[in-house]
Amino acid sequence: MTLIRRSSTAVPLALVLTLAAGSALAGTTGTEFQTMYTTLLNWATGFLGKSIAIAAFILGAGIGIARSSPIPALAGVVFALFMVYVPTIIDSIMTAVI
Repeated sequence: MTLIRRSSTAVPLALVLTLAAGSALAGTTGTEFQTMYTTLLNWATGFLGKSIAIAAFILGAGIGIARSSPIPALAGVVFALFMVYVPTIIDSIMTAVI
């Protein structure tokens, strides 16, 4: 009996919430954060991001030489690739309009 009551109130509530939902605009609003976003994006894709990526590779290579293993150097390469491609991927995800 309680299952029927719960579903009889949950279904109309879910329908109202579904119809009241607007489009997702996660990457197109909030202009007050535009300068912060631009600064962080420039840091990540500019010389700071490239320097961090190179430092990660050099650190990984150094650890790899010390341990006689190529895995830390590969981790540095993967980190460097993330520094290059992830800002673009995140920007593409956030600016997509559903």
